[in-house]
Amino acid sequence: MKVVVGTRGSKLALTQTNWVIDQLKERNPQVEFEVKIIKTKGDLIQHLSLDKIGDKGLFVKEIEQQLLDKEIDIAVHSMKDMPSTLPAGLRFAGTPEREDPRDVLILKEGYKNIDDLPRGAKIGTGSKRRKYQLLKYRPDLEIVPIRGNIDTRIQKIKDENLDGIVLAAAGMIRAGMTEQISYYFPVDLMVPAPAQGALAIEIRENDLEIESLVNSIKDEVTQARVAAERGFLIGVNGSCHVPMGAYCEIVGDQLKLTGLYGNEEGSKLVIKTLEGSIESPIDLGVELAQLVLKEYENYEG
Repeated sequence: MKVVVGTRGSKLALTQTNWVIDQLKERNPQVEFEVKIIKTKGDLIQHLSLDKIGDKGLFVKEIEQQLLDKEIDIAVHSMKDMPSTLPAGLRFAGTPEREDPRDVLILKEGYKNIDDLPRGAKIGTGSKRRKYQLLKYRPDLEIVPIRGNIDTRIQKIKDENLDGIVLAAAGMIRAGMTEQISYYFPVDLMVPAPAQGALAIEIRENDLEIESLVNSIKDEVTQARVAAERGFLIGVNGSCHVPMGAYCEIVGDQLKLTGLYGNEEGSKLVIKTLEGSIESPIDLGVELAQLVLKEYENYEG
């Protein structure tokens, strides 16, 4: 059996894809895998911020088309890049174990954490979720928009004279660059993006053989947490135009879900937490979304 795996061509995307293939090979040594690199709109347009060139799906649509056309058998994405609904004919297979979901600061030499930074320090991020949570904690910071892969963004600390940048811990860990992390944001200071740190393995809807193959690396805990966070994303109909985040943890036999939602300017920012059954994670996400949206409508600041 030969399986063609589609992915973006960035260093991180290839690292993630090869990790998935290694996990699958370990449990299915008889299967042969081939990697196919596919360029997406998000890769091709680097000079504009994400909210200027479209919506979620910028890094996945071309890959999904090849999956539908049977050019590839599996697509590997970062789950946080995935829109709330998938195209007809596609679905997620089991989600493997998640990496650290937190955000991190990469700082200029001499600084150790967010409290170390001088007044007016310049921090780079292209995410409204990160920008407005940073400003909530440190209103004096100057937030500079940046894009690009991990190496490009880190280089911008020197090139654009930034004091630091915000990235996902998972990408830095997977890329083997943890020694460059200065500070891990606690999730109560910086609510992560829904499903940050988790990988999405997308397949064709009725491909039972491929589904069974992928489910050999499924992690039930990750599956439940991600389902709750994506339930929140679906419930608020989240996009890259507004600050929006969700983080789920398991407490005993319950899920504890925190959701963040705001407006484009960051003048409204609502954060709420709700607990619910591990048996119905999506319902918990949707219920929390309704509570957050209700509070958002009545927001007084």
